[in-house]
Amino acid sequence: MSLNSSRDSEPVQDGQPEFTLAAVTIGLLIGCLLCFTNLYFGLQTGWISMMSLQSALMGFLVSKMLPTPLSPQEIIVVQTTAVATGTMPLAAGFVGILPALGLLDEEQDGSPPIYLSWAAAVGWSCSIAFFGVFMSPPIRKQVIIEEQLPFPSGTATAQLISVLHQLPPPETSLRRRSGYRALDTEDIASHTNLIDGVSIVTQDGVDAMEGADERELVQKEGWADLIYSFLASGLMTLAAYFFPIVFSVPLFGKYLAREWLWSFTPSLSYVGQGIIMGFPTTLSMNLGMLVGWGILSPLSKHAGWAPGPVGDMSTGARGWILWISLAIMSADSFVSLLPVVQSSIAKMVLSVQKAGDAPPEADNDVETPDRLVPTRWVLSGLATSVIVGTLLVWMVFGDEGIKPWATLIGFAIGGLLSILGVRALGETDLNPVSGLGKISQLLFAWIQPGNVVANIIAGGVAEAGAQQAGDLMQDLKTGHLIHASPRAQFYGQLIGSSLSIIVSASAYTLYQRAYSIPGPSFPAPTAYVWLSLARLLRNGQLPENTSYFMLLFALLFSVIASFKLMAVQRGWPYTRWIPSGVAFAIGFLNTPSFSLARFVGGLIEYWYHRSVAKTGGEDIRLIVIASGFVLGEGVVSIVSLILRTWGVGVASCWGCGGGICAGCPA
Repeated sequence: MSLNSSRDSEPVQDGQPEFTLAAVTIGLLIGCLLCFTNLYFGLQTGWISMMSLQSALMGFLVSKMLPTPLSPQEIIVVQTTAVATGTMPLAAGFVGILPALGLLDEEQDGSPPIYLSWAAAVGWSCSIAFFGVFMSPPIRKQVIIEEQLPFPSGTATAQLISVLHQLPPPETSLRRRSGYRALDTEDIASHTNLIDGVSIVTQDGVDAMEGADERELVQKEGWADLIYSFLASGLMTLAAYFFPIVFSVPLFGKYLAREWLWSFTPSLSYVGQGIIMGFPTTLSMNLGMLVGWGILSPLSKHAGWAPGPVGDMSTGARGWILWISLAIMSADSFVSLLPVVQSSIAKMVLSVQKAGDAPPEADNDVETPDRLVPTRWVLSGLATSVIVGTLLVWMVFGDEGIKPWATLIGFAIGGLLSILGVRALGETDLNPVSGLGKISQLLFAWIQPGNVVANIIAGGVAEAGAQQAGDLMQDLKTGHLIHASPRAQFYGQLIGSSLSIIVSASAYTLYQRAYSIPGPSFPAPTAYVWLSLARLLRNGQLPENTSYFMLLFALLFSVIASFKLMAVQRGWPYTRWIPSGVAFAIGFLNTPSFSLARFVGGLIEYWYHRSVAKTGGEDIRLIVIASGFVLGEGVVSIVSLILRTWGVGVASCWGCGGGICAGCPA
């Protein structure tokens, strides 16, 4: 592995440098920002963003400050390194698995709470950090080269990079749309059918004009938009630290805020997330919020099924509706995976039937062997990551946690589920990692029954592989369309994952020292999802009357998911407005304050693209501003963490009235 410190050395086939010190450094810096941001928001809401397109945008803006701007292939390395660094909080379970282990109860679960030291957290992260990376090269050959699955987000990022660098449009069957409009992945799947040559020439002219507008606008105003939005979000975050009421506005009255958790968090970061998610997704999330917190929460409380305080995850309404959200997510993920499983089995059977009499298939990969990841690297890497990972898990958790043979099975299951997750991502742009993790938990309830710790850890091992392989496959799709070296991306993935182990473990340890996790400020809702399913599989007990509602909503969203799959296959124009089961369930998991702020962002996105944006450059400008909003709070949260560690508290509880703000001392 050679890292070019000079970007003029060792050019690739098109004369452009690729794996360089500048690209890796910028990628790591962006990735560290994303890592802190994702850990912060993951612990708050359970929602983590891959931020692939945003990484490419920020890399492009940073590169314009260099004497020699980065080439398109270097931007691919920046993006790949940043994503590998930034998504480790989810892959290593810092937002779900580790908080769930801290909630264990010896009487109920057979194990006392497990809190990992910094060294143990690093060991655990190392055990699962590289398995998905080494799984990626062989999966890439099948799903990107042979089957040419669309991977809409990866394709959208390639389209953006081609516009910013004045490249020809990527060779893809997807309809090419410029800038941020390409993020609207649910209607990207329809194909363009241009009938005559005049139409093609006209469209190319329009694309060229739009591309020039986008480049000019991004280069002229991109940095200013990013800095101003970053500062606005950061200053608001600091204000909320000293005056908590800023992020806990009792919009519906203090009684509803205190007793029923109906408040509003006017966080610019959540508005930015809503812009990035888009209006249809935030609409699904808020429909779930209305059903969960507006109907089912009061129903369970007044019927006596959840007699505790509403926010209590054990006896309150929040814990009661958690089970229904789990049923919705599982049903939606299961239905979404069915066509993928069917397609995979059909292709497998067909390949076996043809194996005997068909001539060897030609290698369709356009890359030369020196730009690909050698097979021996993949095999040795997989073997090493599994063996070392198993030993590390055993050293961290011991025999009482999970047996080594069970961890090996977890890696094997993770490999199989990774293939399903990648195929689902390539076809639908959704990686059903939550559903895949639940499948692993179900299997381990049979393999190692009664062991809650083993159930959670094994599910985490399997989910990590699926999540990593899926995220990295989007980047590899982008690289394939821009003709970047898969080997250079592989190096970036390894370096990003390695650094993120230290960054994620250090940040999580600091948060643990400063805050109670899960707690009022960082409820870590996905931790309760993991632990609740593990407990159910151990003792088979559900809260009163949840089973009827779980069955009802599971059936309902199985039908909705099936209808949505059919609508996607037939290319119906209103497909994007059919509710998403996962987003609907997230509305149950998060308190209304978070969902409402994202809905504001979704409304802004909807209005902006229909009333303001006239060119692709304006589209990109919106995503730059949204990225600044998200990064501003995520990065400045580090300052809040330091202040908390030093014992600097709030300046005033004015406007609270007691019990409204997260972590209220009143």
